[in-house]
Amino acid sequence: MSIVWNPWHGCHKFSPGCAHCYVYRRDESIGKDASQVVKTASFRLPVEKKRNGSYKIPPGESVYAVMTSDFFLEEADEWREEIWAMIRERSDLSFIIITKRILRAYECLPDDWGEGYENVSIGCTCENGEEAARRLPVFLSLPIKDRFVICEPLLAPVRLEPFLESGKIRSVVAGGESGEGARVCDYNWVLDIREQCERTGVRFHFKQTGLHFRKDGRLYTVPRPLQQKQAEKAGIDLL
Repeated sequence: MSIVWNPWHGCHKFSPGCAHCYVYRRDESIGKDASQVVKTASFRLPVEKKRNGSYKIPPGESVYAVMTSDFFLEEADEWREEIWAMIRERSDLSFIIITKRILRAYECLPDDWGEGYENVSIGCTCENGEEAARRLPVFLSLPIKDRFVICEPLLAPVRLEPFLESGKIRSVVAGGESGEGARVCDYNWVLDIREQCERTGVRFHFKQTGLHFRKDGRLYTVPRPLQQKQAEKAGIDLL
């Protein structure tokens, strides 16, 4: 089972992939302003303990960090040193960080990072070719033990192969956009990314179709409960 840990909440839109952010949609539905960045009650979740002194999160779990914001958000700079300290303390957990702000990651790494923490995986999002060309050279230059790429929401064709050939990227995830205002995801873009992964020996996962999915020139509207199921039915994952 995976744990979601949101030590802070709120963000500001950063690139085309943020246009229809699910956090903004959800917060707006309950009258909250998602652009306000605040510390949460879960800030110290990984190191919280039970009455018997054992950690509430048992060893061996995977923890997705900062899923309702961005790990490298500027407003969180004052808190991040504490976050790294908790990640160091819980070396028995695997922490997964997904970010659009990879360009400022280096300045946010802890002093003892070295070649990367063994228990930290970092995923860089690339929703289109422009963002891939801008972010991935920096992503590959960073000292990271385990890295992956997420093309979601996939908004256009993405040229990944020159970066995949480095051998530094473990896997690629692709998926469409869901929710109100969702933009079209074309199956040909997904297949093209898969072929790039196949040629370079990189794992690939087609996560979801998104709401508006184009295949063979025909546009489909896929209800939310079926988006992952339809992607799975395509049977194109590379494991």
